[in-house]
Amino acid sequence: MAVRHRLIRASPQAVWAVLADGTRYAQWVVGTAASQPARGRWPQVDSTIRFEVRLGPFRLADETVVRHCEEESVLELEAHAGRLGTARIAVELRPWGPYSLVIVDEHPLQGAAGVLHNVGVEVLIQLRHRAMLARLARLARLARLARLARLARLARLCEADGDRRPGD
Repeated sequence: MAVRHRLIRASPQAVWAVLADGTRYAQWVVGTAASQPARGRWPQVDSTIRFEVRLGPFRLADETVVRHCEEESVLELEAHAGRLGTARIAVELRPWGPYSLVIVDEHPLQGAAGVLHNVGVEVLIQLRHRAMLARLARLARLARLARLARLARLARLCEADGDRRPGD
């Protein structure tokens, strides 16, 4: 069972905003080349995202299903990978001061992935999680910076409006 954590210098709300945006799945999930929401309203339970994994000339298209969701706290997914089977991926967000402690827990559920799971596979999953958490951190920080930029623009507009006199 691969468990990895990372302190992300963004609020749990900022991190959740990335996780809850079904159109951004391929931006933070390592190995996913393309994705799109398919069924339901992501990240509600039983909603799905269709994804594509590309390894050289090989392509695998399948889906990920939301199995459990506690808004801004827990997202548990079941990723289907054709003949390889399925995996459970749980992402937990914990407030850590002004930041977020993000914990990812992944393990095979069904199929060949469970039979083939070993220490070598565990190492690969750990490397994948490290990259995935780095992507998630970058996206959450970018979202936070974009929000701050919007607030700064709004403040400048308000100041500019305050400089005007009635009748101008």
